[in-house]
Order: sequence, then structure tokens, then C-alpha cells
Amino acid sequence: MTQPLGKIATSSGHKPFGLIFWQLVICILVLGTLSAVRGKGLVFTRATLKFYVIVAVMGTLVPNATFYLSATRLPAGIMSMIISAVPMLAFPMALALRMERFSARRLLGLLLGLAAVGLIAAPGAVLPDPALAVFLPVALVGPLFYAMEATYVARNGTEGMDAVQAMLGASVVGLVICAPITLGSGQFFDPFAGFGRAEAALVGSSAIHALMYAGYVWLASRAGSVFAAQCSYIVTGAGIFWAMALLGERFPPFIWLAVVLLLSGVALVSPRGAAKSG
Repeated sequence: MTQPLGKIATSSGHKPFGLIFWQLVICILVLGTLSAVRGKGLVFTRATLKFYVIVAVMGTLVPNATFYLSATRLPAGIMSMIISAVPMLAFPMALALRMERFSARRLLGLLLGLAAVGLIAAPGAVLPDPALAVFLPVALVGPLFYAMEATYVARNGTEGMDAVQAMLGASVVGLVICAPITLGSGQFFDPFAGFGRAEAALVGSSAIHALMYAGYVWLASRAGSVFAAQCSYIVTGAGIFWAMALLGERFPPFIWLAVVLLLSGVALVSPRGAAKSG
């Protein structure tokens, strides 16, 4: 739901870092409340601070900035498809770090994923306006950084923190980094001045993001980056459904071929058998 809700959040003209600022505030409120109930606070050491900075930059600031930029132009359903490229981007990274093994099956999966992206970009195939294809590389920055973050967490763990502690700390540090960027670029806005549909969508999207992202970090630390990235199956299918239900988006037949190619690629890239531990 974060894909169509994120698109709605941009409908009032709010800029990326202004949206990210308030998203982080809401994440801190949600995760902070959960941490207080659980009786587990923030952990601040040199190692955890490094973790917070890396996860905040790779998992929130850069990918969300490019998401909001591209979401204003691309359909939410397409954005949900693009996010499923994470496993195919995570695999070469895990391979380079010797965390995963190469195989011809996985190479075929990568090629199918590239074919799906190519089909999306093909003039008149999927996008309502061929000129929008120039925003596909921007939209792909997010999955690239999510893959980098998942690989980092899978390889290095969460410095002994549980997922809620880890994401709360990353949100706090992310807000510290984001605040001067937001203010300095003139992107700050007051959501309470004329609170409406866009602002409500931002609140909903941010609360979902906080809880689900904590779950994703937990899974990456326990099962490995490539395995965790298989949540892309759900993201893609549910994202297209919610885009149709909430935004009334409708797609040409070629999008379903692109979905089949993309998810087939994910299936081939993902490891078989037991999950690999991080």
C-alpha cells in the first residue's frame, strides 16, 4: 500500500525531503511507542551509530527521495513492479561478496528481469506516455539502494539489536540528517495547515513503512538478503491491486507479461532450499 499511498502523498505538491522528514517523524512515534511498551530503548555505540547512518542513507533518504520524484510521474502499479527488482540487484552484490553461489539458472533470472524492465520502457507497451521512460532509471535507484542495504545487514547483522531497536535508531539518525536538507532546500511544510487526503496518505504510508521495514530488516539479518528480498512477490502483486483499487489505475496487456517475466526472474535468482543465514 505504500506505493499508491506515496503517490497520493505527492498529489498536493509536497517535495521529497519534506515528505521524508514527516515520514521519519511518524516512524519514530510508531517505533518509539512500540519500544516503550517492550521496555527496550535505543542503543548508542560507535558500531550502532555506523549502522544507523548506513541504514538511514541506503534504506530511507536516497531511495525515498527517488521514489517520491518518480512517483509523481509513473503509475503506482509500475512503481510496485520496479521495487521487485531488489532480489536481482541483491544477488550480484551477494555473489561479489561470496555470500551466494553463481549458477546458469540465476543468470537466466537476471536476464528475464532485464527483459521485463525493457518491456516496461518500450514505447507504447506499458507506460501511458513513452516520455515517462526517462524516469525509470530514477525509480530503479530505490531498489538498488534497498539491495545494498539488505546485503549490508545480511553480512554484518544489526549489532546485537532487534529489528525495532535498529529501525528506531536509523529513523532518529535519518531525521537528524534529513532536517537540515529539508530546511535548507525549502522543502519543509506544515502538514497540519490544511490537513487533507495527501497528508492522511502520508501518515498511513509512514506507519506501514515503520512496521514492515522493521520486519524486513529482521528477515534480512536472519535469512540473508536474497531470501528476504523475495517479499517483492507480495509487494508487486499487492501493489498493483491497491493501485487499481485506490487510484483506479488500469494497465495494458503487456504489463502482465512484464509481471510474469519479472517474477519469473526473481524465482530463478532466489536460492533454493534452506535460507542462508546472514
